[in-house]
Amino acid sequence: MIFNNKSTTNFFYIDSQSKTFSLFYIVFLKYKYMSNLISLSNLFSILILGLSLYLFFSLEQNQSTTSPSFQNMAEEAPKSIYDFTVKDIHDADVCLKDYAGKVLLIVNVASKCGLTESNYKELNELYEKYKTQGFEVLAFPCNQFAGQEPGTHDEIKEVACSKFKAEFPVFAKIDVNGKDAAPLYQFLKSQKGGLFGNAIKWNFTKFLVNKEGKVVDRYAPTTGPLRIEKDIQGLLAVSA
Repeated sequence: MIFNNKSTTNFFYIDSQSKTFSLFYIVFLKYKYMSNLISLSNLFSILILGLSLYLFFSLEQNQSTTSPSFQNMAEEAPKSIYDFTVKDIHDADVCLKDYAGKVLLIVNVASKCGLTESNYKELNELYEKYKTQGFEVLAFPCNQFAGQEPGTHDEIKEVACSKFKAEFPVFAKIDVNGKDAAPLYQFLKSQKGGLFGNAIKWNFTKFLVNKEGKVVDRYAPTTGPLRIEKDIQGLLAVSA
């Protein structure tokens, strides 16, 4: 919209981010440069028109946030870990819905960490003791902490399954932090934050998941698996 007054030209564009300011600025310009042509009643009419346009655009914007596309986005947001598919150590797809009805302990593991031996030992104990009762350990190798999981998938499997005798599932190597973090871990962190933020702090952070696929607790790397045993027992006792 353009207003002219001798050599002065004003151009003002109305966009969705500045409707209120734009509309009333237009009114001001019209009054400033055309005050000799309009009466007070006309100015009042212009103000009413500007207010009406503002209300119209505001209503339109509010309606857009409740449109089907926004509703669909909300409906499609992950509700449990069963909404995710991950890769196993052989790069085959695994739908986590396959673990429905089980209590899960999800752990980011590493082969060369000072916590590796004790954690694998205690994870093995828990798995052996409760696997027939519906308990699973899901291990996700990660090399983001001091480069302590540098190996290939075959090398990781050799360490986990041969050296430490792990019988629970070991999955493909992933990132747990940063822009390339696995979607599963983005979800886990959003459900249970840690001390000083949601980021995973080190190897062997643990997430406990109930039989409905909901994250119920998070444990620091220094929390040994056997210290979680009572929490696991409590979830196993609950009917799915």
